[in-house]
Amino acid sequence: MRNGEHDGDLVLKPLLQLSGIAKSFGAVRALKGVSFGLKAGEVHALLGENGAGKSTLIKVITGAHRADGGTMEVNGEVVSELTPAAARELGIACIYQQPALFPDLSVAENIALRLEKTGLLVKVKWAARRRRAAELLGRIGAEISPDAEVRSLSMPEQQLVEIACALGSGAKIVIMDEPTASLTQKEQHLLFKVVRDLRKSGVGVIYISHRLEEIFALADRVTVLRDGESVGTNPVDGLTEAQMIKLMVGREVEAIYPPAEGEPGELVLSVKGLSCAAGGVEDVSLDVRAGEIVGLAGLVGAGRTELARVLFGITAADGGEIFLNGNAVRIRSPREAISHRIAYVPEDRRRHGVILDMAISANMTMASHGKIFPKGLLKSGVETEAAKNFIRDLGIKASGPEAPGGSLSGGNQQKVSVARWLATEPKLLILDEPTQGVDVGAKGEIHRIIRELAKEGLAVLMISSDLPEVLGMSDRVAVMRGGQIVAMLEKGEADAHTVMAAALGRGEVAE
Repeated sequence: MRNGEHDGDLVLKPLLQLSGIAKSFGAVRALKGVSFGLKAGEVHALLGENGAGKSTLIKVITGAHRADGGTMEVNGEVVSELTPAAARELGIACIYQQPALFPDLSVAENIALRLEKTGLLVKVKWAARRRRAAELLGRIGAEISPDAEVRSLSMPEQQLVEIACALGSGAKIVIMDEPTASLTQKEQHLLFKVVRDLRKSGVGVIYISHRLEEIFALADRVTVLRDGESVGTNPVDGLTEAQMIKLMVGREVEAIYPPAEGEPGELVLSVKGLSCAAGGVEDVSLDVRAGEIVGLAGLVGAGRTELARVLFGITAADGGEIFLNGNAVRIRSPREAISHRIAYVPEDRRRHGVILDMAISANMTMASHGKIFPKGLLKSGVETEAAKNFIRDLGIKASGPEAPGGSLSGGNQQKVSVARWLATEPKLLILDEPTQGVDVGAKGEIHRIIRELAKEGLAVLMISSDLPEVLGMSDRVAVMRGGQIVAMLEKGEADAHTVMAAALGRGEVAE
């Protein structure tokens, strides 16, 4: 196993074995005879593009879906008619990318709901409940009060609460679905330690991530799914990143970060001393030119999203100036931002990007009704034609314009979100985590689209926590810390060490 972390006399016992698992939804075959195994004290990575069948397989393991065929064994015993409750009893726990917590309850109460057996006559022991929550949070190094209301927590903090719940359940099979998608670098290091501790204690971990560097750092074996089939299970030590990508997408993926073409044009956005006390933005000055991609780097909480919200009028600025094409403007609402030809694709596409139950065509046109329907009369034919054009131009994989947004993979949902704002014909496009949670193939496609938009003269401000993405896509990199821009780096001088040193406020990157 990796790095000699297992004792020589430790026998790795099979915890989970899936053989020939099949699952269909109507005419769609989501899983086509998938086999997968997990041993005690092993981290087994599950990779594949969005739509490859990973989520369906996880739902079969956790009892949310019942397989149409194949067998599942837990601890050597065949399991049939598995339910979520039965899966928990068998020691299976899943930490999903989107935390499923009750926002109006405290952290301790949320943990108790997962772990305590309750009844009408059971007395709640509040002190013991808080102590248990504090102990579980302490095990993963999370500095979160058990009494904190969940709605007051950031997304990374909510993710850590989910991890604490899984630890407290005493699970022997732990599934982690994109667990670092919203974590800071410090929190990622804490998570990695938790995963390694679980491995040492004999827990089996199924680890799902689109970040291949995490797979090399943590996993012992990797199984790749493609189009509902398992295309191979291999020791991680025997694979290169290029081989993993080829297994996932079925082809070589070159130029994940397409090069810039041409020189930046006229100044589109100029911000001078911009401040917003409510958003924690302080004295920000920034320029973005036509045809230029400016990457906005920094740790979670540095103020990047808050700056984007100020520029789009979601949170009003209380100081400084904003100039668009040389003209001073005041932006007090998203409507005003759109009128000034600013577009904003937000970080959380499920909450603020794509309306899952709404048709793709309606999702794409909802920000540009005044332009598409100038007399206020909705014309489905016009809307459908506009959607067809975006589906073609952005390479969106969908059954048609009337398909619901929720039927699409994460990468295609992100393209729909981009299309919505391209329909407004912006001059400045703000992208917040444009490839978060999407697979390698879709990531490359989104990068190509962003570069093409810049080539056509759009000014792009791109926020990303993926440092290789920032370095690979940006013509210049602005680094934020504490609500301020603390460094502006040209393409040639921006590297991982320099960016992280600025983000941390140190002369060198901490180990």
